[in-house]
Amino acid sequence: MNRGALAAAGAYIFWGVLPLYWRLLGSVPALEILAHRAVWALLLCLALLAQQRRWHWLLRAVRSPRILLTFCATAALLLANWFIYLWAVQTGHVVEASLGYFINPLLNVVLGVIVLHERLRRGQLLAVLLAAAGVLAFAWALRAPPWIALSLALTFGAYGLLRKLAALGSLEGLVLEMLLAAGPALAYLLWLQRSGAAAFGGATLAQGLVPAGSGFVTAVPLLLFASGARRVSLVTLGLLQYVAPTLQFLLGVFVFGETQSPQRLAAFGVIWLALLLYSAEAIGQQRAQAGRAAPGAGAA
Repeated sequence: MNRGALAAAGAYIFWGVLPLYWRLLGSVPALEILAHRAVWALLLCLALLAQQRRWHWLLRAVRSPRILLTFCATAALLLANWFIYLWAVQTGHVVEASLGYFINPLLNVVLGVIVLHERLRRGQLLAVLLAAAGVLAFAWALRAPPWIALSLALTFGAYGLLRKLAALGSLEGLVLEMLLAAGPALAYLLWLQRSGAAAFGGATLAQGLVPAGSGFVTAVPLLLFASGARRVSLVTLGLLQYVAPTLQFLLGVFVFGETQSPQRLAAFGVIWLALLLYSAEAIGQQRAQAGRAAPGAGAA
């Protein structure tokens, strides 16, 4: 496995075991964790930019209404996604949260067709229909729509679509998003401290490291992902992305003890089948493209 694949795999493993860290924070409100996450992630990213001396883009970005509006939207979607996920972990819905990230790749295909007018291949269509059947089966087992899973998939799918169309790279975009989010987040944290309602109100080193860690666990997998994504194929990246929700699902069932009925497990089985079909179709498509390109490459 090359360095790019190792970096991408590391990011997905990091994301997969992240519920363990959020559970360590106990009863700290999700909104307070979210605010700390935005502030500390910004500080870490700014330190990295300073080390690399990559500031030239910032003035152009803040002077462009289009870029600012785009990243206000991506920041809002990212924060909404983080908040829903934190709340899901704290309230014992890790398995349903993992469902959201299982269906996200297939939702991306649908968004590509609707928004970018991409053509849906036959295998992709079948995978999407199977996933939709799995989601409906999961909703039937819950006796209610899986709002957590659908909200996570929709917010992250819309976020990924906007970032795909945005004018900034991974690190620069994250910095701008956190710059936009950090002001309200810091104001909220200061208000909590002043009112005496802050969960992280102590002055010891340990109490200071806990909220700072939220920025670390936010920034590190994102940077690993950005590094790996540039070095591996989209097919490899697509296969690796199932590592995170699989680990989340296993944590939910075997570590956090979330009981799953046979109907829910069957619904997950349908969705896993859809993902296998989607992955096999993507691999076949890549091999076909490589086969068509080979004669031209040989002639050169």
